[in-house]
Parts: sequence; C-alpha cells; structure tokens
Amino acid sequence: QVQLVESGGGLVQAGGSLRLSCAASGRTSSINTMGWFRRAPGKEREFVARIGWSTGSTYVAASVKGRFTISIDNTKNTVHLQMNSLKPEDTAVYYCAAVWGGSGTFNYWGQGTQVTVSS
Repeated sequence: QVQLVESGGGLVQAGGSLRLSCAASGRTSSINTMGWFRRAPGKEREFVARIGWSTGSTYVAASVKGRFTISIDNTKNTVHLQMNSLKPEDTAVYYCAAVWGGSGTFNYWGQGTQVTVSS
C-alpha cells in the first residue's frame, strides 16, 4: 500500500501562485503514475495533471495548460503541482492520487488540500 499526504494549499489572490506537494510513503516502488485532481463546490471531480513515477512523462489538462506544471522529486518521493496565474475558477479541493500496483486506474488518494483564489 501507499499513503499520500498533500500540503501547500491556501488562500491566494487572482494572478498569484501556489505550489502543492504530495508526499508518498509506503511501498512507493509499486507506484506507476501520480496525478492531481480537483473538485470545485457543486462540480464533479476534474483531472488536472499526471506524471509517470519513473519516467517523468507528464500530461496536463487543457484547462490549466500553460499555467500549471507537475513535477516529481524521486529522492523525496514527492510530487509537486506548481500553479501560476491562478483564477477564481481554480478554487477547489485538490487531491493527489496514485496508480499503484497493477491497477489501471488511480487507486490511492490523499485527503485533499483546499485552494481558494479570491478575485
């Protein structure tokens, strides 16, 4: 199993930046992919970005492309989401997730961290 703990959320003005971090612990050697998702009030959960644990290959949703960057620090088993040029519509709870073991989907999730962007 693997445990995921997010940090770095908070309140920021529109146009500002935040960096979220997700620390993975446990059997991290079985992680295939790490990702970030978000859920805004009254909306469905939305995919934001993903990164290959060993490859570092990334994919970012069109809605945040050019503003958000996902990266990985394998020495610290930590994934980061750098969020720039934040907009009020980026306000959401952000969740870190992992594709672990032989799963074909994200099967481990963090507890979430709140990001609020004021206008």
